[in-house]
Amino acid sequence: MNIDEACIGCIINQGHKVASAIDADIELSKKITSRVENLSKDFSFKDNPPQIASYIYAQIAQIANKEDLYDKQKKLSTKKALSFVPFLKQRLANSKRKLLTATKIAVAGNVIDLATEMEFDLEEELTKVFDTDFSHDNFAKLQKALFLAKEVVILGDNVGEHIFDYMFIEVLKELFPKARYTYMVRGVPIINDVTIKEAKECGFDKLCNLVDSGVNTPGFVYDRATKEAQKLFDNADLVISKGMGNYECLTPSHRKNICFILKVKCGVVASSLGKNIGDIICKMT
Repeated sequence: MNIDEACIGCIINQGHKVASAIDADIELSKKITSRVENLSKDFSFKDNPPQIASYIYAQIAQIANKEDLYDKQKKLSTKKALSFVPFLKQRLANSKRKLLTATKIAVAGNVIDLATEMEFDLEEELTKVFDTDFSHDNFAKLQKALFLAKEVVILGDNVGEHIFDYMFIEVLKELFPKARYTYMVRGVPIINDVTIKEAKECGFDKLCNLVDSGVNTPGFVYDRATKEAQKLFDNADLVISKGMGNYECLTPSHRKNICFILKVKCGVVASSLGKNIGDIICKMT
């Protein structure tokens, strides 16, 4: 999915958001925003948004002399997500459709995204998600694919959201124990996306097969992935792709049986899906 004209303003605005996030002084803020604006003049419309983001954030990190630009925000997102775990565990315990409940939990977590123009309240999302239908509803196909699968790859997205992914994988292992589950994360800090560091802190290395994809983009760009990650992606019976960044990178993809689980948070992705901002999606290819 290549960038659209509408993406340019969004990406430029991310320079302002980063400057604010790292408490940059006036001089540093000007350097960051000026560099992003200059880079925006040469964006290639053959690239997808996460590829563009990788160039932008590498430049910002260099200017700010800070590798993990959103480290503080990631810690806060994790803390907030963890505060909802008791409520969500009770919800799962009382559920008569545990897989659907776990999938809704996973998609609700997808609102934790610092790279979009739209902001959503996590508590509000968790309150209403269980009574909200998927706007694109391939849940029955996902359930069938899980029943048949022996190898399942889950592409992680944002920190905080990964807490809900952990619960999702716990349920998958309980309901479909014959499969091996791999959770794939980003290769380096990029925006607030989950890396090996945050995944290990949460215990993913004990829950399932945890893999550093090697990508430096806020989405799974196949050509930038390690050979191991490419092999796992190609050979999996089912890939579950979390969030808009992964959707943008894998639309289109050379393989089938990808299930996109996400919250629509921008007009460009909404247009691609033929849906509306705020919709929740469970789409199989």
